[in-house]
Amino acid sequence: ALEDELRTTVAEQEAKISYRIEGSKVSFDKAVKSAHKRLKVGLFNWLRNSRPQSVISAPFIYGMIIPITLFDLAITLYQVICFRLYSIPRVKRSDFIVIDRHQLAYLNSVEKLNCVYCGYGVGVINYAREVTSRTEQYWCPIKHARKMSDVHSRYDSFLTYGDATAYPVELIDFRAALKEGAADKSARS
Repeated sequence: ALEDELRTTVAEQEAKISYRIEGSKVSFDKAVKSAHKRLKVGLFNWLRNSRPQSVISAPFIYGMIIPITLFDLAITLYQVICFRLYSIPRVKRSDFIVIDRHQLAYLNSVEKLNCVYCGYGVGVINYAREVTSRTEQYWCPIKHARKMSDVHSRYDSFLTYGDATAYPVELIDFRAALKEGAADKSARS
C-alpha cells in the first residue's frame, strides 16, 4: 500500500514537469525544454569547476564497464540456459536497463555520459537481482536466520528459517508459481 502511494505521488510530481514518452524518446513541452537549455552548464565551466577527486577517480569508475558488461553477458547466458531447462519465465532485460537521462537538455556531454553509464550499471545489477531472485525462489525459498538490510520482492513470502515440515510441500508451490508465469509473486503471497 505504501509503495502504491509512493508511486502515485511520484506520478503526480512527474505530471507537473510535463513530458511525454514517444517510443524510446522523451519529449518535453517547449517551455520546459527552453528552461532546461538555459540551465545547462557548459562543458568548459563544468570541467573547470570539477573537483580533482572526480578526475582522479574517473579511470576507476569507467574501468568498471568491463566487469559490468561481462556480468551482464554472464547473467543473460545463465538465464537463457538454466531458465529454459527449468521452465522459469525469463527476465526481460529491457525492463531493468533503462537509458534515457541522456536526453535531458540541461546536461552537458560528460553528464550525459555519466547518466548512460549509471543507467546501464544500476540496470544490470537490478536485472541480475531479478534473475537471481527467481533462481532463489526455484531452488531455496527460505529466509535467512539473520536479518538482511535489503531484500528482493519475493523474499518476504519465503519459508521461515528452520521450518522443515513446510519445505518439501511449499517448494513445489514456489516452483509451480514460477512456471505458471507468476514470477512477480511467490507461491505464498
